Amino acid sequence: QVQLVESGGGLVQAGGSLRLSCKASGLTLNNYAVGWFRRAPGKEREFVAAITWNGGIIRYAGSVKGRFTISRDNAKNMVYLQMNSLKPEDTGVYYCGADGSIDSITSGRYWGQGTQVTVSS
Repeated sequence: QVQLVESGGGLVQAGGSLRLSCKASGLTLNNYAVGWFRRAPGKEREFVAAITWNGGIIRYAGSVKGRFTISRDNAKNMVYLQMNSLKPEDTGVYYCGADGSIDSITSGRYWGQGTQVTVSS
């Protein structure tokens, strides 16, 4: 059974940092591009960052560029999202998704259940 499991969320003050992890089981993650998305209360899911299978292409939403860093460790079947200088507007449920192509990552083939990130002002 394929599973993506996010972890690392929590409550942090504005300006703080969190590191999210996405662990895959039941699939070889290095065959997939992986993206991070978030859904804020009352809003649609939005793209945050994505990385190709080998890290050769990385994309960020403009709102997080320079503050967030996506990375991966294929040997561990893990993808990470380092979030620095967090703002209250970064609050939401963060999901990781995997797809064969970074260009179709928004309609990912596999999704995790999400981890809550809350940034207090």
